Amino acid sequence: MRFEIYCDESCQDVFTSQHTKCQHMFIGGLWLPAEKRKIFKTELNSIRDKHKVFSEIKWNKVSATKLNFYTDLINYFFDKNDDLRFRCVVVEKSKVDLIKYHDSDVELGFYKFYYQLLHHWILDFNEYAIYLDIKTSRVKNRLKVLHQCLENANLSSEIRILQALPSHENIFIQMTDLLLGAVNAKFNDQISGKSKKKILEAIENRLSHKITATSKGYTKFNVFKIDLAGEK
Repeated sequence: MRFEIYCDESCQDVFTSQHTKCQHMFIGGLWLPAEKRKIFKTELNSIRDKHKVFSEIKWNKVSATKLNFYTDLINYFFDKNDDLRFRCVVVEKSKVDLIKYHDSDVELGFYKFYYQLLHHWILDFNEYAIYLDIKTSRVKNRLKVLHQCLENANLSSEIRILQALPSHENIFIQMTDLLLGAVNAKFNDQISGKSKKKILEAIENRLSHKITATSKGYTKFNVFKIDLAGEK
């Protein structure tokens, strides 16, 4: 089968900023069958038309005036069952030893965590196209190296493409931002505003449980909190 993966990140400056309130970093992706991309895009745009909301979909833009729109987006995601799957990795700031494991290189550590997001959901004999939100990198070949590492670790699958796209032009990266923002709010305990609380409730009602770390095999809404105990 051919799959497409659309990725985004949240609190990525957690290791470089002394002022961030975040204690966790998040990298997430939305998995979908390649042959259904056009159908899903058309249907998501129909939800935009219904609510007359044409601005970028983002967790930070959830508001009272757009609550029904964002609720419809959440229900759309869950109504598609495993044709739309979300996975994210959660990295706890206090447990990351950048000096010992990442050559004191925050950017290197960031892309290693990206590898962990993707590698464990790449299955044998499938083809993948992976799209990341555009991010300025100090080392220019980070995406090429990530692509090569994924290819080398998944010899019976094809990583056809791995490239960056502008999130404001891609509705699937925007959907990833929405779902990732909800996980961020729960893990960093930053649930502010009635509208965001209602969207969190909508997600948890569809999950039938709270947003929390899940097992590897949990396919619809997978939250992988990386165990960094070995780095102490």
